Amino acid sequence: MQFEKEQEIVAEIKAYVGENLPLSSLSDEELEERVEEITAQKLSGQYCSIEQRISIVQQVYSSIRGFGLLDSIISDETITEVMINGPQNIFIEKNGRLSRLDKQFEDQKRLEDIIQRIVGMAGREVNQANPICDTRLPNGSRVNVVLPPIALCGPTITIRKFSKEPMTIEKLIEYGSLTQDIADKLELLVRAKYNIFICGGTGSGKTTFLNALSNYIPKDERIITIEDSAELQIVGLDNLVSLETRNANASGAGEITIRDLIKSSLRMRPERIVVGEVRGGEALDMLQAMNTGHDGSLSTGHANSPHDMLSRLETMVLQGTSGMPLEAIRQQIASAIDIIIHLSRLRDKTRKTMEITEVAGYENGQILLNPLYVFEEDENSTLEKVSGKLVRTKNKMVHDFKLKLSGIWTEI
Repeated sequence: MQFEKEQEIVAEIKAYVGENLPLSSLSDEELEERVEEITAQKLSGQYCSIEQRISIVQQVYSSIRGFGLLDSIISDETITEVMINGPQNIFIEKNGRLSRLDKQFEDQKRLEDIIQRIVGMAGREVNQANPICDTRLPNGSRVNVVLPPIALCGPTITIRKFSKEPMTIEKLIEYGSLTQDIADKLELLVRAKYNIFICGGTGSGKTTFLNALSNYIPKDERIITIEDSAELQIVGLDNLVSLETRNANASGAGEITIRDLIKSSLRMRPERIVVGEVRGGEALDMLQAMNTGHDGSLSTGHANSPHDMLSRLETMVLQGTSGMPLEAIRQQIASAIDIIIHLSRLRDKTRKTMEITEVAGYENGQILLNPLYVFEEDENSTLEKVSGKLVRTKNKMVHDFKLKLSGIWTEI
């Protein structure tokens, strides 16, 4: 059966169901059963594969109670990212590579209905007055929505899917992102309460790495997580508080920013603060939190190298307080952040840990960086495939006092 014919049948069954079934009084299970019966009747006498029959039932059911076409895409575990540029252009990422999907939404109104359902489930709001929204799906996947007239090609959705199973360091080792030896060193740094900042470009795996590192946090500590839209999957910690920002409502009131949440978290007796991503004036509040006894805090940011991350942090702090001298900002950064981990997505689409650098201090107006591990390609690398590993530099770790305070005498 051709795709166009399948969509015709789906539309006919949907119209019949909408006109003839008491949708408000049917449970999800009852509705699905009735849709299956109606589909079987509709397809009797014509050839249709079992897969197509199941697909038709799912599309009809999803259009009434779910997210329509999105349901089948989201349920596919091999898809890691979904990009919808209007009702007719759907792109997906599988194994690090983009491709166009040969499916589309019925029309723009149907896509807008699905967007409102997604946004509404997370208690958020998106409309012409507020056309941009960051939210999440019930399974934790991150969602960004941009509506017309801002999006010229129609309603635009970008979904970053997350695995149902939380990321662990063991999985990162399995994927070749780092080695067991490096993982053991990172565990010591987390346990010794070094403030760690993870940086990298878009899609380099910052949130994934942060999730994995969080597994090393001792189970008896109180952790506060702060995010724009909650996506961290920290497990095994009983005393965990997850906070999420809130957009302003239609009248412009009720906004709760990351800055507000960081300030509030300081009154909640945290032992560590985990900020999902720093991208604005909240950088100053995060640095001050790290400098006021909340050692062991973790965060991420967009940058192409540890040096770039420091420059971006300076810019972000200036966004929050324009009158602060640059020298004072650099001193804050140098005393707050202990370790910067740089991740990258390489030419073969693999994600690797490129550098682990110590922030060694502040001298002559500059923040000093002390690279401890640097990724080096080996002779097996080609244009299509990257091969290599993190190599320990000859630089000795400058600030090992936190390790010694924790009773750890191992060299990093």
